[in-house]
Amino acid sequence: MTTGVETFEFQVEARQLLQLMIHSIYSNKDVFLRELISNASDALDRLRLESLRDGNLQADISDLHIAIEVDKESRTLTVRDNGIGMSHDGVVELIGTIANSGTATFLKELRESKDAAASADLIGQFGVGFYSSFMVADEVTLLTRHAGESQGTRWVSSGEGTYTLEPADDAPQGTSVTLKLKPEDTEDHLYDYASPWKIREIIKQHSDFITWPIRMAPTQAPVTTDEADEAEQGEEKAPELETVNSMKALWARPKDEVTDEEYHEFYKHISHDWVDPLETIRMQAEGTFEYQSLLFIPARAPQDLYMQDRKRGVQLYVKRVFIMDDCEALMPEYLRFVKGVVDAADLSLNVSRETLQQDRQIQLMRRRLVKKVLSTVKDIMSSDAERYATFWTEFGRVLKEGLLSDLENREAILEVCSFASTHDAEQPTTLRGYTERMKGGQEHIYYMTGESRSIVESSPHMEAFRDKGFEVLLLTDPIDELWVDAVPEFEGKQLRSIAKGQVDLDSQDEKDEEAEAEREQRQKDFAELLSWMTTALSEQVKEVRLSTRLTTSPACIVGDTFDVTPALENIYRSMGQNLPQIKRILELNPTHPLVSGLRKAHGERKDDSGLAETAELLYSMALLAEGGELSDPSRFIKLVAERVQQTL
Repeated sequence: MTTGVETFEFQVEARQLLQLMIHSIYSNKDVFLRELISNASDALDRLRLESLRDGNLQADISDLHIAIEVDKESRTLTVRDNGIGMSHDGVVELIGTIANSGTATFLKELRESKDAAASADLIGQFGVGFYSSFMVADEVTLLTRHAGESQGTRWVSSGEGTYTLEPADDAPQGTSVTLKLKPEDTEDHLYDYASPWKIREIIKQHSDFITWPIRMAPTQAPVTTDEADEAEQGEEKAPELETVNSMKALWARPKDEVTDEEYHEFYKHISHDWVDPLETIRMQAEGTFEYQSLLFIPARAPQDLYMQDRKRGVQLYVKRVFIMDDCEALMPEYLRFVKGVVDAADLSLNVSRETLQQDRQIQLMRRRLVKKVLSTVKDIMSSDAERYATFWTEFGRVLKEGLLSDLENREAILEVCSFASTHDAEQPTTLRGYTERMKGGQEHIYYMTGESRSIVESSPHMEAFRDKGFEVLLLTDPIDELWVDAVPEFEGKQLRSIAKGQVDLDSQDEKDEEAEAEREQRQKDFAELLSWMTTALSEQVKEVRLSTRLTTSPACIVGDTFDVTPALENIYRSMGQNLPQIKRILELNPTHPLVSGLRKAHGERKDDSGLAETAELLYSMALLAEGGELSDPSRFIKLVAERVQQTL
């Protein structure tokens, strides 16, 4: 341990963030106290949990609490806890840097935000609550000692780019944060945070539900005669601290006694989000196995939703005792955006993560919680289209992951999914809405995957479906490439890709003997050309055949019914899986002049080498039309240039 005072520079991004927070205008600076109290509460939770796990931990847990001290004369505010505390290295890691790979993105969004409220909303996404202290303080001092260690650490900074660290032999267990407050400036929404009344008001508004006691000196009361005599005799006593929060767990209180504002503040406390949740979900199970839960669906996706080191947001309590902050066993991966608390009645207090995975009661809770979340989303869908649209925009892509991993709830997930469709250029559709609009005689739900709506809509595969008036789902999320092969049907209707297999859109009424005879004759007329092209293009395709899905394009490329799509093939390859080459099928439009002309030319001069180049061009154009990549672009350009030159 270093014995002297050390001076460090903030990490570059941390320094930029500090300057933005100090010098920008925020509409509600009160939240700095909520963040400090939330950090103190987390420290107490961790100490309680560590003491249960480690019987040899040398730590005092007899009176865990948060204390707040206000000194009007020196204009200081101190938030103190006797929780787990931090080591010297922990202070450097957690306070001197921002350990978040999304910090650069956050800073960019913070700078680009147009108004103060939007800027403030961004802060909570990155858990930088401690830094909010510099909005109201000229200097911040942090004194901390990790439970079980003998020496503490003092950290001091004015937020101007550097901070100092020094050993602190007198540091008590836990952490205290002392703010040297800025002068009051109501025009800048900077209130008098040296006022005990203001501090109590903030605690009541933002932190009343904290399960640990928050203590302050009592407000000034009239001095009695006895107290005056004691003061004159030099026997003045320090007033006993009083608890200023109710400490009532919201999930344990009757529903009609809790306001929406209290729910929203609790959500912000556990999620570090500064925006009200989209939906609040309460659930209580009674009987042989009892538990209570209070869950929230956020109004926006967290920045780490797709990051590898992301965390799920459900906390596990047992009889009001905090057990685990990131309980993966309670919520599946595809619902990782759900935040909240689950409080069980009779789980073991020292249950480990490994045990949790196998615990029957945990599995039962998980099953019920998942069903409750999905049913809540379904209720939102049916009752409030605008809120559902917000939910789907933020979390739809994640929810669809459940179609692959959660067979038990697959139907429930499908019920709340919506997709872009050719039916409406703006509004997505549900599968139920699609089936209700299906044309008479239509047997399947048709879809096509692709990179974007515009690419899919312009695909040659769409021509016959557009001509016949059949609705097609336009699936453009990467996850769509995976789940469509895993989900065979919806309510008895098979899901069919319009880019795979054979297509027959004629109803039984439209099929007559004359049409069938014409189709058979056409097959005979083109048989020789198809056989020749299959041989000529054998390196690229497995078969060349006539198409029933084309009306204006000369050719398109399709896969066999159970083939892997090119996009999915690329996904597998990017994951390091080497797949064998998958040859696809080239379909020709027999009514297109280019195809009929090629048939005629092949019948007249089979040995013409230029015909093989024309066949190659047909294949290349079909590949480009679906957004594919040519294996030899320079050869394609050469062939096209030669053909154009011949027309001049």
